[in-house]
Amino acid sequence: MLDARLLRTDLPATIAALARRGKPELIDQLQTAAALDSRLREITSERDTVRARVNELSKEIGRLRRQPDAGDEAERLATESRAFGEQERQLAEDHGAISAQLRDIMLGLPNLPSELAPDGAGEDDNVVVKGPIGLPDEYPDHQLVPHWETGAALGILDNERAVKLSGAMFTMTRGLGATLGRALCQLALDRNADAFEEIRPPSLVTSATLTASGQLPKFADDAFAIERDDLWAIPTAEVPLTSIYRDEVLADTDLPVRMMAYTPCYRREAGSAGKDTRGMLRAHEFDKVEILALATPEQSPDLLDELLGRAEATIAALELPYRIIDICTGDLGQTHHRSFDIEVWSPGTQAWLEVSSVSWFSDYQARRANIRFRRTGQKGTEIVHTLNGSALAVPRVWAAILENHRQPDGSVVIPEVLRPYMRGADVILPK
Repeated sequence: MLDARLLRTDLPATIAALARRGKPELIDQLQTAAALDSRLREITSERDTVRARVNELSKEIGRLRRQPDAGDEAERLATESRAFGEQERQLAEDHGAISAQLRDIMLGLPNLPSELAPDGAGEDDNVVVKGPIGLPDEYPDHQLVPHWETGAALGILDNERAVKLSGAMFTMTRGLGATLGRALCQLALDRNADAFEEIRPPSLVTSATLTASGQLPKFADDAFAIERDDLWAIPTAEVPLTSIYRDEVLADTDLPVRMMAYTPCYRREAGSAGKDTRGMLRAHEFDKVEILALATPEQSPDLLDELLGRAEATIAALELPYRIIDICTGDLGQTHHRSFDIEVWSPGTQAWLEVSSVSWFSDYQARRANIRFRRTGQKGTEIVHTLNGSALAVPRVWAAILENHRQPDGSVVIPEVLRPYMRGADVILPK
């Protein structure tokens, strides 16, 4: 969440930064938060004054009661003290109610965009900063077949039976299709193992964990809840990885902390009405490898470049046409300070598919998670910065491979970089 001190010390600049997201209602919410924060400080001051008066009265009442002829005065002061006590209880109640209201607003406010993020109102204003790379001038007809047709013909995609098992928007790969998905995950892990610690976190997390990374409360409708146990199925490994060091203080010499994880991911896709959900394009469950870092503010810009470079290199190694998008202020995610997407071209659907998002969250997530660091030789602590990226999300990359590497006879050539993971297979042949 945003630093509440900005409401007191730099409100005009904060309003200007948030206004770049192009949503006037956010400014209203920010100004409401500033007013609530001001009222909280007034209540705190009033409560401190009342407490001090109650303490004074208690001492005076004690002194008077030790005197034989001061009973009436002592009782008068005791009545006054009880009135102040009731006032203090009311102030405490008001403080609690306003604090909760302020926290709700602050949890709902998005991050401030980076000064380097391009201005724009929405998706159409995103900026292509690299590419297209590897995009042919023209595709032959055999590569214009959508992946769901190729997958079904090869016997490696069986979504009809997936729907029988679990309902709409679930997918199931078979044979070399399943092997291909696993190979993609192992490739992504291996390519980042030089610098990132592999972790296998739980796939179910608490509400506190989902709140820390920013999914709650805003995106509750897009998450799968296990209400009986107050647990949630993770939408991405970013969620548990972000909270590993929740409520801890790290040494600056331990930063950056680099972690990676393979996990299944679960999303309700509540806003997918009208969007293309065929094949592997949009599903309730999918596999992904995430890379994530905790860093000092000074380390973060270089880490953002590194994470983006790692994700890009993996897509390039798969011999897929791609481009890189700098996300504009009006299209930034709730938690994002700066963000880049990597998209691959799908000749079967004639569309660019987002396959990786690499983002810098500044201190927004870590403030919610209370992750701090201490600089060597200095007193006090600071909030760390968090960054993360999709090292590889399987479904759309899997789909792009089937379309871009499809041969005239309907077979699919497996990219060379994946062949060590494919049990000797270098091509998926029609049955």
